[in-house]
Amino acid sequence: MVSPLSPGIPQRIGERHFWGQLSGASQALAIASAAQKHSGLSLVIATDTSSAIRLEEEIHFFAPDLSVLHFPDWEILPYDVFSPHQDIISQRLATLSQLNELTHGVLILPITTLLQRLPPAAFYQGQSFALELGQRFDIHSTRKQLEDAGYHNVDTVYEHGEYALRGSVMDIFPMGQVSPFRIELFDDEIESLRTFDPDNQRTLEKLETIRILPAREFPLDVEAIKLFKRRWFDFFDQDPKSCAVYTDVSQGIAPAGVEYFLPLFFEDALGTLFEHLPKNTLILHDARIEASAKRFRDDVEERYESRRYDIQRPIVAPAHLFLSVSDVFTQLNQYPRIQWHLDEAPERAGAFAFDSHALPDLSVDSRSEQPLQRLQ
Repeated sequence: MVSPLSPGIPQRIGERHFWGQLSGASQALAIASAAQKHSGLSLVIATDTSSAIRLEEEIHFFAPDLSVLHFPDWEILPYDVFSPHQDIISQRLATLSQLNELTHGVLILPITTLLQRLPPAAFYQGQSFALELGQRFDIHSTRKQLEDAGYHNVDTVYEHGEYALRGSVMDIFPMGQVSPFRIELFDDEIESLRTFDPDNQRTLEKLETIRILPAREFPLDVEAIKLFKRRWFDFFDQDPKSCAVYTDVSQGIAPAGVEYFLPLFFEDALGTLFEHLPKNTLILHDARIEASAKRFRDDVEERYESRRYDIQRPIVAPAHLFLSVSDVFTQLNQYPRIQWHLDEAPERAGAFAFDSHALPDLSVDSRSEQPLQRLQ
């Protein structure tokens, strides 16, 4: 029997370990122990969003000093006419931004997120910019940068992706940040950078530099709109003027659900999360992710077939938006990999049984003369 406190981990590309008898929080304990032992990034793949969130919280508990990032799912149905919430986009952009600098830690995501194609990696770098104390600051050019990056001009900043301008003061709520920033100018120079509470406008922290991430996972500047209009004819035969999405994007508006037209905003093919992973990444995943991935892809195909004939809202084929299940596992085989099981692991090389067991039933029986008898 192996202890969750000292699990063995594979070292070579393609090497696989199979962990068995991991129930309850022993999964997170074994993952946290392995991640602390591994010298690089550990990618943890859960079956769904709720399992990913649970693992994130439990790994934080067992290894509070370990950097743990969560790359969330959009939490909308495939081909939905709704866009992901701004807070979700903010977390996704922040995670990808931090991932480029993370040399040791854990990245957690559901398998549905791994199946989803992403903008090319160069997009995130090209749409980001930094501001520093004492830097020369041109309000008009910065305003254009923000609008090209998808930020909305408002009277008062409250949510991610908003900015407000009042004389020599600019407020910005960048993606990936907990609080908005306030930039105060003296002539054309940044005199003050600080975070503030949007409810009472009080200063929280003074800063030397800030980084602005794009507000969306696609560009919406003049060049991107031109590319979208040209690429439309690569994907669809319908008259674009009959489609509200085409009309809105042509006017610089991001309509709800435009994320499922992502390939039209880029000249090159979309990327994947694997492009953001370091070479020395360790993969750890639930044994049931393949079944979850197949169910999700079946759902994608079904929803595509039921919506593809709408001439007023044509949709992009799944192959341009999602990886196939086989593609994902082909990529996973390029890394050392651990597959954990709730019950016994398959009898094969690299299988380990853990010394962990599910708790007995400790529930309170209110009808009994001794309600806490099970616990006693």
